Formats: sequence, structure tokens, C-alpha cells
Amino acid sequence: MSERKVLTKYYPPDFDPSKIVRSRAPKQAGPKVQTVRLMAPFPMKCTACGEYIYKGRKFNARKETTEDRYYSIPIYRFYIRCTRCSAEITFKTDPKNMDYECERGAKRNTEPWRMNGLGKQESDEERLDRIEREEEEKNAMEELETKTLDAKREMAVADALDEIRTRNARNERMGKDGVEVTVTRESRDDERERQEREDEEAARMAFMRRHEALEEIIDDEEDEEAGEQAPPITKEAALQMPPPSFKRVVKKKKDHAAALGIKKKKPLV
Repeated sequence: MSERKVLTKYYPPDFDPSKIVRSRAPKQAGPKVQTVRLMAPFPMKCTACGEYIYKGRKFNARKETTEDRYYSIPIYRFYIRCTRCSAEITFKTDPKNMDYECERGAKRNTEPWRMNGLGKQESDEERLDRIEREEEEKNAMEELETKTLDAKREMAVADALDEIRTRNARNERMGKDGVEVTVTRESRDDERERQEREDEEAARMAFMRRHEALEEIIDDEEDEEAGEQAPPITKEAALQMPPPSFKRVVKKKKDHAAALGIKKKKPLV
């Protein structure tokens, strides 16, 4: 590293600085070209080898100023090399659409924002079709807004009618003295009591029929044992009989040990 820090350099003994002649280089024909450092402005695919070049990849490119202009804005052309096959790729600026345009050597990949026709010159027919579509969409939105307002209005009217009906029903239930009439409620209570009485009567009759059947079975068994037949129970007697009781009766447990011949030991006193 020390040889890089020297202040003087070696000149041979036969060095003659007067022999050095300054000469101008010939003028460059055509547009001015300079080397610049840039990044790929869009993803592209090389047409020679199929190499994918992503957006933002850095290149040492040659910059050329073209003769074309967009109003007073100059258009520049750039030359880069494919990273795989070194094929030349050319693209230039597009100030009209604020973008870049790929010329040759590569194919620009599909991008969603380019599918909408951005950057293409719109013809008169396309413009008319676009205006018609916009008018149709606008009319559809106005119709939807109108339907929404109508639905809100109908809901408000329905709520007002419900409120009026509720108030009228409450006024009908109120008497002359401002006391709520309970005729409907009383009729409902009477109907409920009548239904309960009918249910109780039906249940009592069902239990009585059950009791009669049991009594007949018991009497038949007793008659068979005694050899006598008891007179049947009449309906009037069955109606005079008290209703059966549902009181819980605790049954005495049977001593199965005695039936099996097992004797229990008496506790020692």
C-alpha cells in the first residue's frame, strides 16, 4: 500500500516533455452519448435468452439525447446489456405518459395499470363509448340513490302508522274516566279458568275409570277365591267415591335374608 502514497513518480532519463503534443479529438458524429449509472425503470424479459430483469436492477448504461421532443422536453434513450447473454437492450423516456418505453432487445412484463389502456391514444369512438358508459353508471347511481330514499321514506311511513295504531288501541282500551278497560283481560281469565276446570274434570274422570278397573279386578279375584260374584259398581256410586290420593307412601322393605334362610346375628348386649 505504500507505493500508492508517493508524491513523485519515476521519469526515465530520456523523457522529453516537449515531444508531447496536444491534439483535439475528432468531433463525435451523431447524438451525444455519455455513460451513466441507472436502475431498470420497469421489469422486463430479454428476448434473446429469456432472462428476467427486475425493476430497480442497476446498470452502467449509455445515455443518448434523441432529436425527438415532447413540446420542449427532450427525450433520452438508454442502452444497457443483458446480465446473462450481454444482448443490447434499448428503452427511452416517455414524458407524455410520465413513463418509459421499451424499444428493442427486451419485452416489458404485463402490469395491471397498463391493462387499462393508459398511454394509448384514445380515438373518437372509444371516447364516445367511454362517455356513454360513464353516463350509464351515473344514471345507475342516481337510480340507486332514489330507491334508497324511497325505501327510507316507506320505512318512516310504516313506523308512523304503527305508532298511530298503537295509540288508537291504547285509547280504545281507556274508559271515559281515563281508566284502562280490562274486559278483554277478564274474558281471557274466565276462559283460562274454564279450561282449567274442564281439565280437572277430565283428569278426575280418568282416575275414577282407573280406580273402577282396579276395583273390578280385585273383586273378581275375591269372588274367585270365595266363590261369590260381587255386584258391579254403578256410575252414580263411582261419581260419589272420593278422588284418589297421590300422597307418597313409604313401603316396608322385604326381608330377603329370611326367605333365603340366612339368620342375622343378634347384637351383643
